[in-house]
Amino acid sequence: MLLSLHIENIAVIRNVSIDFSQGFTALTGETGAGKSIIIDSINLILGARADKTLIRRGESRASVSAVFGELNDAALLALSAQEIALDEEGKIVISRTFSTDGHSSIKINGAPVSISTLREISASLITIHGQNDNIALVSKSSHIEMLDSYAKNSELLSEYSEIYKKMLSLRRALADHDKELEEKERVIDVLRYQTSEIEALKLKEGEVEILEDRLEKLKNIEKITRHAGFVCRALKNGEKANAIYILERSITSLRALAETIPEAEELADGLEECRIKIEDIADTVSGYTDGFDGDPVELIDKIQSRLNAIDRVKKKYGDSIEKILEFYNGAKEKLARFENSEETREDICNDIRDAEHALSTCAKKLRERRIAAAQLLETAVCDSLSFLDMPKVGFVCSVKPLVVDGVQRFDKYGCDNVNFLISPNAGIEPMPLDRIASGGELARIMLSLKSVMADCDGIGTVIYDEIDSGVSGKTARKIGMKLKSASDGSQVLCVTHSAQIASLADTHLLISKSEGMFGTETSVRELDQSGRIDELSRILGGINVTDSQRLAAIDMLMGAE
Repeated sequence: MLLSLHIENIAVIRNVSIDFSQGFTALTGETGAGKSIIIDSINLILGARADKTLIRRGESRASVSAVFGELNDAALLALSAQEIALDEEGKIVISRTFSTDGHSSIKINGAPVSISTLREISASLITIHGQNDNIALVSKSSHIEMLDSYAKNSELLSEYSEIYKKMLSLRRALADHDKELEEKERVIDVLRYQTSEIEALKLKEGEVEILEDRLEKLKNIEKITRHAGFVCRALKNGEKANAIYILERSITSLRALAETIPEAEELADGLEECRIKIEDIADTVSGYTDGFDGDPVELIDKIQSRLNAIDRVKKKYGDSIEKILEFYNGAKEKLARFENSEETREDICNDIRDAEHALSTCAKKLRERRIAAAQLLETAVCDSLSFLDMPKVGFVCSVKPLVVDGVQRFDKYGCDNVNFLISPNAGIEPMPLDRIASGGELARIMLSLKSVMADCDGIGTVIYDEIDSGVSGKTARKIGMKLKSASDGSQVLCVTHSAQIASLADTHLLISKSEGMFGTETSVRELDQSGRIDELSRILGGINVTDSQRLAAIDMLMGAE
């Protein structure tokens, strides 16, 4: 349930806080007072695009925050999936801030979240139905979605969707395979040439780095040989006295001296460690010239030729040996598929047949559930329409096979064609909504559908934005009664211009606009009994309110009790 809404610097609203109650709340006010701005602000909480043109003139930043409590299971599940915890009072606070420089932030209970996360969570908290929904009702594409929602087909639809995606993927794979087979021989020749060219080089990962290092040493072999030779002779291999020879003689003398001076033994051990380290250094340096036997020029030419050969295949198959080998493995697999193309195609076809069978089975279950739900939906909507002064109107939810050119087809929803049809009078063939329904009739049909489906949606807060468009008098009163009935145990908000509807609300909020020290500002206040009489009288009378209109407003309020 929506507990409160705080808006700052959005359009004509400078700073407004609104507290909401359970039950039926009506929002009224003169045209241009800011009712649509409140709806726009709530839409921001639902994840609508934060357009910087919404920011109040003269301000650089705008924000909206909403507090929700008494959360339903769907909302709790969505929050849990995003690892967002409730506060100590079991509530969540959603806030959005955006500025003229393009910076924006979205937070839930103080934790930053993405726009997709916001939309996922808010979708289980609140829903808004406006005149655009009436227009969408005319579109056939929305009918199957509404029926599936009523039938609670989400789990079965998810299963169907996975199979459908798999089937499409397999069909694409088959099409690609058949296209490749058209050029089979040419492609096989190319693949064989590519793989044999790479195989001939017998590439090894890291080889280029080793060769380049070896080439660099060969180019400096004279320098390496001269200096390495000097180090080796000086430390170990010199014919005359060298470091190792001198150290060994010194160690022998120290050990002999230790018979008289014991601490000399420790000095001998220290020199022994030095001797071992120096010998290691000498052995390492002597290895600098290992593997360079032969003419350095010839060795350089050999390595350079190898590097040139690798560079040639790099230009064709990848800019590193790793990528060349990756290309090679892929080419080998592709070649194997071509060489076993008939078996591969048969495997794909078998997989497609299995997917089509599973898809057909799942689609059949969907159809059975849709047909059963359609019958219940028809009865419930017709009863609601009768209450809303459309007693002779027949509502039909048609579920028929999806057939194109005489062939059963599957789409992302299954294999059904779902249409909402209306028969304006008994005995008249049901027809599409756009052919016979006026704006007022569409509003009542939408309200009937939404009220029937409210329990299926399981959403705690439902907002109707000018659902009374095109109706008045007794019919408007009945729409109000339907909204009040729908608010039992939940929360219904309605932006309305109808006194007949507003008088039935448990709570009446007045949106008004005035000139203040900060310019034009919108304010929102809850009306008491006297204020409700004044507002209802204004709606009924317009500019000049008469005593009879005030009496009518009082009668409406008394009739609502």
